[in-house]
Amino acid sequence: MQRSKRRRARGGGGGSHPYHAAAPPAAAAAVRFVWQVDAAVQTDRAGNSPLPNRRPAERPLARCELPSRQQRRASSPRPRCRRAPAAAALSPPPVSTTIPNKSKRTAQDYIFGKVIGDGCYSTVFLAKDIHTGKEYAIKVCEKRHIIKEKKGEYIKREKEALNMLSNVPKGFVRLYCTFQDAERLYFVLSYAKNGELLPYINKVGSFELDVAKYYAAELVLALEKMHSKGIIHRDLKPENILLDENMHLQIADFGTVKILDPEVIRTIPEANIEDNSQSTERERRRNMSFVGTAQYVSPELLRHREDTRASDLWALGCIIYQMISGLPPFRGPNEFLTFQKILKLDYEFPEGFPADAKDLVEKLLILDHTKRLGVEDKGETYESIRKHPFFNGIDWDTVLEQSPPTINPYLPGGSFEEEYTVPDHLEPGLGNNQLVRLWEFDLSTSKGILSISPEERRRRLEAQARENKYHQFVDGELILKQGLVDKRKGLFARRRMLLLTTGPRLFYVDPVNMVLKGEIPWSPELRVEAKNFRIFLVHTPNRTYYLEDPESYALEWARVIDEVRIGTYGQDTT
Repeated sequence: MQRSKRRRARGGGGGSHPYHAAAPPAAAAAVRFVWQVDAAVQTDRAGNSPLPNRRPAERPLARCELPSRQQRRASSPRPRCRRAPAAAALSPPPVSTTIPNKSKRTAQDYIFGKVIGDGCYSTVFLAKDIHTGKEYAIKVCEKRHIIKEKKGEYIKREKEALNMLSNVPKGFVRLYCTFQDAERLYFVLSYAKNGELLPYINKVGSFELDVAKYYAAELVLALEKMHSKGIIHRDLKPENILLDENMHLQIADFGTVKILDPEVIRTIPEANIEDNSQSTERERRRNMSFVGTAQYVSPELLRHREDTRASDLWALGCIIYQMISGLPPFRGPNEFLTFQKILKLDYEFPEGFPADAKDLVEKLLILDHTKRLGVEDKGETYESIRKHPFFNGIDWDTVLEQSPPTINPYLPGGSFEEEYTVPDHLEPGLGNNQLVRLWEFDLSTSKGILSISPEERRRRLEAQARENKYHQFVDGELILKQGLVDKRKGLFARRRMLLLTTGPRLFYVDPVNMVLKGEIPWSPELRVEAKNFRIFLVHTPNRTYYLEDPESYALEWARVIDEVRIGTYGQDTT
């Protein structure tokens, strides 16, 4: 009897009608999720439909009482309905994907190409519309992961933020349409053909000042538009800043946004802002959890779990610093130590950091978020930031219509066109060593550095293993050339022992801690370029390595690396 009561309480009371069979808890959760999210992800292709706050009234989750035989014979009106337990449904009701005045969209309308991004519960594909041939970035979210990680509210907020920004012509990725199937949600977004900003910083090391200034100005304009609509991004970083086909900036990834009343965010001081959005207490507690990326998160979020528009201004300061220097200001071996540096405002400017840029960064990276530059500005523009000397020369009315400057590296103090003076430490004379340095031609190795007999290789390897402390790092290969260089990452330089081996391979080792730090990847596309006696560049498909020889043997490094490349892959005919 007790078991029978329990079955009835769960909706499994023994009847044969399908509505009487109990669904497993996971299925019930999935049904509830579809009901909550379905309406939130249906929109027209312009992304203008509002985000609903309740279940659609025309599709109640209900269980109907079967009419009697007499009622059926009498063609009685529609049967009475009463609400059913949520766990009683086996599957979700049919989902409408009708787009007003547009054809119905499904995954079958697109050819999915390569993966261009991924996250904890979504994957972004480059896809082509089979009807128009236009390319899109389609963000595909797995429902089971969203349910498991309780990310339903994040999906709703991302959709709402994208809709709110749909009429802003520049500065943001655009949402064209959304749809879903039984397993996934789909966001059809504009495709930023030139990818993320971060690889460009990594490729060139750091931006020239005019390039950094231009993209900082575009970012300020985007923040103004976003904040004027009450949207706080909370995860601004170079990975979430994309570049379109014309190299203009687009902010992406709105999964962690916070949305406030626009009037509140513009008129009330940051210290007095309260979240008046319609959210449950459970949602408020969940919003207190950490969002953002360790290197760019603001101190107030770490201390008090407060996030206002000042958090985005903090991230702006971090990004400007990184564009100019090559690395973010707060760096640690793990997240905890990075957080400690943020809370202590523990960072420094490398040598050569421009004075105006330094002043701007210092006024944005302030622990008290109410005192950051721009926080006291009223209206829809950050006038105090616009008027900062760093932005001298920027025409704020036309900056978005201009062609962005070409991204080139910034190497103050190491200019390739600097006036040359003869160093005092070089060996005097004009013997073979001097000619190697001056003419990139070694008179003693006319057969090439790779022309080593097996016996000679064996003998040299044995001696190397006994005598060279760097032998342990080269995987048993013969070292052809080694020397100390300063390996630059933007404005930051690290002293490294560079090792060229017969692989061919180029290793670099920390000579103080005796730790292998990395390897420059070899390929037929590798090119070496000597800029002067001290600086030489190694170009690879994905990155350019900036190396400086303190002994002024850059020309010799360039010659030897190029000789090994030609000996391995053949003479370049391009």
